[in-house]
Amino acid sequence: MAKLHSWNVSIDRAREIQVKLAGQVSRTDGVKSPRLIAGVDISVNKVSGTGTAAVVVLSYPGLELVEVGVVTGNLGFPYVPGLLSFREAPLVLAACERLTVTPDLILVDGQGIAHPRRLGLASHLGLFLNVPTIGCAKSRLCGGHGEPGDEPGSYAELVDGDEVIGAALRTKSGTRPVYVSIGHKVDLSSAIRWVLAGCCGYRLPEPTRLAHLAAGGNLKQKANSVASF
Repeated sequence: MAKLHSWNVSIDRAREIQVKLAGQVSRTDGVKSPRLIAGVDISVNKVSGTGTAAVVVLSYPGLELVEVGVVTGNLGFPYVPGLLSFREAPLVLAACERLTVTPDLILVDGQGIAHPRRLGLASHLGLFLNVPTIGCAKSRLCGGHGEPGDEPGSYAELVDGDEVIGAALRTKSGTRPVYVSIGHKVDLSSAIRWVLAGCCGYRLPEPTRLAHLAAGGNLKQKANSVASF
């Protein structure tokens, strides 16, 4: 795991770091025959100011549960739109360190380059872990798009200014699209393809769907790795 910067920084410094690191994000596809695909999500307790990060690793193509890392701890950075990776990434990285296997690809419930400074949580994690990552968010942070068709696999480009930063992707008929973007070491067409490959009849792809359950303490399968941070 790379040590790119300290997490104990000011809001202004955090924005400067995002701008600097955005230039290091690879938008070239580096996903080659993955055997392990992980999903990442985090649940926040606003009352206690703590978060629970979960990393769920699945086999591919079987999408069977291999390992789960869950870490609960304090959130050391304030809630600032556009800077959520500084609030959430330390816990996610701590959960990743608990794993005994290394995923070949990570789907993140969050933004990749579909971010005002082109460095959302998925891209930030990809740089730290040096692993291909994909942003698969439930809501849009920036940019605009047309309405994708209702058929699964239909998508509309997400555009900010004159740049395509992602796609509004329909994963299930009759549901809202998810927002797919490059995280790191992947291109957009590959990102869309892998999100669809991970879908099992739900709106969310299975890796992030199970990570969401694990972060909320609702994953029925027992986690192999659970810790406090």
